[in-house]
Amino acid sequence: MKQSLQLRIGQSLTMTPQLQQAIKLLQLSTLELQTEIQEALESNPMLEVEENAPEETSTQANSQAPEATNSETKETTPETTDTSAELNTQTDSIPDDLPVDTAWEDIYDIPAVPNITSSASTEQRDFFENQSIEDDGLISHLLWQLQCTPMSETDNAIGLMIIDAINDDGYLTESNEELLAGLKQEAELLDDIDSDAIEMDEIEAVLNLIQHFDPPGVAAHNLQECLSLQLDIIDDGSTLIKSTRNLIENHLELLGLHDYAKLKRQTRLNEDELQAVILLIQSLNPKPGAHLSSNKAEYIVPDVFVKKIKNRWTVELNAETTPKLRINPLYASFVKNRDRSDDNTYLKNNLQEARWFLKSLLSRNETLMRVATAIVEKQRTFFDYGEEGMKPLVLREIAEQLDLHESTISRVTTQKFMHTPNGIFEFKYFFSSHVGTSDGGECSATAIRAMIKKLIENESPTKPLSDNKIATMLVDKGINVARRTVAKYREAMVIPPSNERKRLA
Repeated sequence: MKQSLQLRIGQSLTMTPQLQQAIKLLQLSTLELQTEIQEALESNPMLEVEENAPEETSTQANSQAPEATNSETKETTPETTDTSAELNTQTDSIPDDLPVDTAWEDIYDIPAVPNITSSASTEQRDFFENQSIEDDGLISHLLWQLQCTPMSETDNAIGLMIIDAINDDGYLTESNEELLAGLKQEAELLDDIDSDAIEMDEIEAVLNLIQHFDPPGVAAHNLQECLSLQLDIIDDGSTLIKSTRNLIENHLELLGLHDYAKLKRQTRLNEDELQAVILLIQSLNPKPGAHLSSNKAEYIVPDVFVKKIKNRWTVELNAETTPKLRINPLYASFVKNRDRSDDNTYLKNNLQEARWFLKSLLSRNETLMRVATAIVEKQRTFFDYGEEGMKPLVLREIAEQLDLHESTISRVTTQKFMHTPNGIFEFKYFFSSHVGTSDGGECSATAIRAMIKKLIENESPTKPLSDNKIATMLVDKGINVARRTVAKYREAMVIPPSNERKRLA
C-alpha cells in the first residue's frame, strides 16, 4: 500500500488543563477542597492566604495614631524595666537548696506577669477539637478487664481467643466446640501451653467469667442468652423477674411476632402483667457492644446557608469553607516579560497556574450559589412547610433554568450540603421522583414518605395501619399510589410492617 499525506478538516471536543481543573474543583466536597487548596499553597509560591480583615483594621488604626502608640510605649517601658530588674535581683538571691515542704511562692514574691494568651483566641477555639472522635472499642475494653483479672497462662490464652471471637455487637461468633478446637490447634505451636490438658470445662469457666465483664450481656451466643445474662444482674427473686425470664427462655419468638394474645394464653399473664414484662425486656440492651464501637464521628460542613430575611429565603456561601487566596504581589513583581531565564520561566508558569486556580475557585463558588439559589426557589414550600411541601424535581429542570449541562448539576449537588432551619441536607435530597395526583398534578416522593411517616406516627398502637390501608388513605387525599409503593417507601424509612408495630394498649 502506497503511503501518502492527506489533509482533513474536522471538529473535536478537547478539554484544556484549565477546564479539567475547574471540573475537578467543582466535584470536590468541602473537606476535599480544603486539602486541594492546602496542596496548591504548598506547591505554588505565587499563592498566599489573605490576611484577616480585623488584623488589617488594627494595623491601620495603629498607623493612624502613632503618637498615642509611642506614648503608651514610653509609659510601659519603665514598668517592664523595673520588673526585669526585680527578677534579676531575686535570681541572684536564690539559694542552692529549698525546703522540701515549702512552695516557691512561700519564700519569694513573684511579680504579676501579664497573660499573653488572647482571650479571643480561646473563645474562638472549637469545642470539638478537645473531644476524641475515636473510642477504645469493645475488644480493647474487654482486654483491659482480662489483664486486670488474675488467672493462669492457659486461662489467659482461652480468654484471648474468646474475646477475639466477639463481634462489634458483643456476641460470640463461635461455639464452645469451635473455640476448643481452635485453642488446641494454636497450643500445638506454643511450648507454654499443653494442648492435651485443655478441656471443655475450662472453656466454659473462662467464658462464664468474661460474660460477667462490662458491658452486661457481652460474649453471649444469641439474643436469648444475652438478655438472660443482663437479667441475672437485676434478679431480686420477684415475680416480675421470674415471668420475664420465662418469657425470654420459652416465648421470645412470639414476642418478636407481637402475638400478644397467644403470649397471654401461654404465659398465663394478664394484660398489665404482660405489659410490665415487655417494658422490662425493652429496658435491656440487645446489642451490648454497640455503644463501644470504634467508629469515627463524621462532621458535615455546610457549603451554603439558607435564611429567611424579611419573608424572603436567601442563600449565603459559607466563607469559612474556603480561605481567601490571592497572588503574592512581591513574587509577581519579579516576573519579567522579556526575560527567558529558567528562574523567570518558573515564576511565569506558577503565576499562570495561580491565576487558573483562583479563576476555577471563583467559578466553583458562583456555580454553587446559582444551583443553591435555584433549588431554594423551586422548593420554597419545603422551607415553609417541611417535607410534606417538597415538590418533584429532577436535575434536568435546574440545568435548563441555569443553561448548564446536566452533568455539571450532578457534580455540584454531590457531597454538597445546605444548612437550613429544618436541618442540614445534601443538595441531592431536594431531587426526587414524582407520583401522579387525581387532579392531574404531581406529588414528590419525599412528600409521600413524610405523609406515610405521619400516618404511622398517629396510628393506634393496638391496631396499626397496613400498607393497603395507608395506600387507600393517600388515594382519598388525591395521591394515586399503590400498596407496593407504600411498602417500598416504608422499608426505605426502616419502618417495620404493621404486625411488628403492634403494641399493647
